Amino acid sequence: MNAKVSRIRSCFILQYHDILSQVKKLHFIGIGGSGMCPMAEILLQKGYTITGSDINESETLDRIRADGITVRMGHQSENIGDAEAVVYTAAVKKDNAELLAAEKRGIPTFERSVMMGLIAKRYANSIAVSGTHGKTTTTSMVTKLFIDAGKDPSAIIGGRFPYIGGNSRIGKSDTIICEACEYVDSFLQLHPAVSVILNVDADHLDYFGSLDNIIRSFHQFALQTTGVLLVNGDNPNTLRAVEGIENAKVCTFGIEKSCDYRAVSIQKTEKACERFTLLKHGKPLTEISLSVPGYHNIYNALAAAAAADVCGIPAEKIAESLAGFTGAHRRFEILGNFDGVTVADDFAHHPTELSATLSAAMEMGFRQVWAVFQPHTYSRTAMLLDDFAKALSIPDHTVLSEILAVREQNTYGIYAADLAEKIPGCVWFPDFPEIADYVIAHAQPGDLIITLGGGDVYKCANLIVKRYRERA
Repeated sequence: MNAKVSRIRSCFILQYHDILSQVKKLHFIGIGGSGMCPMAEILLQKGYTITGSDINESETLDRIRADGITVRMGHQSENIGDAEAVVYTAAVKKDNAELLAAEKRGIPTFERSVMMGLIAKRYANSIAVSGTHGKTTTTSMVTKLFIDAGKDPSAIIGGRFPYIGGNSRIGKSDTIICEACEYVDSFLQLHPAVSVILNVDADHLDYFGSLDNIIRSFHQFALQTTGVLLVNGDNPNTLRAVEGIENAKVCTFGIEKSCDYRAVSIQKTEKACERFTLLKHGKPLTEISLSVPGYHNIYNALAAAAAADVCGIPAEKIAESLAGFTGAHRRFEILGNFDGVTVADDFAHHPTELSATLSAAMEMGFRQVWAVFQPHTYSRTAMLLDDFAKALSIPDHTVLSEILAVREQNTYGIYAADLAEKIPGCVWFPDFPEIADYVIAHAQPGDLIITLGGGDVYKCANLIVKRYRERA
């Protein structure tokens, strides 16, 4: 049985059996994942007993252990203990020892997205933020808007949001705000009252195979929206995805004149942040001043503002809350300034994201920009090689690590050296200590060192910070 058939079968079964009403002890395989830990945190706060396992130590695991969740390293059958249900990530292989043990004992097992759907359907007002890029930032913006407006929402975010102290929040209202990821069609487990589609781009081609298939999945997501669908009116692929939608009210956001929510009179501040007038149906609604850099954040802010507006949040609250938004973890996160050199870290791992982040960095007045990039998966690197080379040619200097395999074998025969050859002046190193030594030796006061990638390149950023502090 393939993964998609399995998920459909799971959805059918769960229409009649809500597992969360029948169990109190759940085990999470891969609990440190960005999509797993927020669900574990919410369920813990709802009174469930949670255990988990993972293969890599992380700050996330430190945090959830402090909350009282038992986490074991490695995957062994005994880790599931007396769990009554098991949740696993899409990356878990069928021969995983814990998964096999659960199936042998007849314990129900659920892929992460199925559990997300079960949690979300317990809330009358669910808001789901989807899109190839910008999901975590926009979900964080929406969460802050609702908190600041006194709406007391629950939230599940794919990255740590310092404003709420983690990836999740438990509120007392009937509103939940979810980051809706398209990978392996995870977001098709959701049936939101309000949906956002930020953009649709070619990504996860190892699963989807083509852009047309990605657009079809977003179309299905749109069909599952029950109330209002907020979409990027400037993105042709997004507009294709919502063609023929009649089950929800479709509203557009963007810069083009045809958009329902529109940014006009756009001005850039000295820190490469944007300010603009927000129009609703052609009439001024409020003035927005952002505290996060990059032109792409105009779209994120428009989407968040539109979601807030359709849910009845006053315009003055929208402006005030967005002005106070300073970003999510690993989204152009400034780690410090050392010997005059600024060190930052960012999650960008797709050419479109890299272009947006690096273009913003180049406009922020640094003497030179040093980009340290960890390519994420062989398939993405091979299929988008020229696009990566173009994006990584934007900064003054680019340094690569070897490609992070994640869930793949290198059947593509692709290596960091292949990408480096296409980028003028690019160098690459096999490990983080060599990269840290190189950039520290060459960066000068007034420069920016920014690490980028969806894997564990943040460890390189932390190592650079550590080395600078040791020199002080």
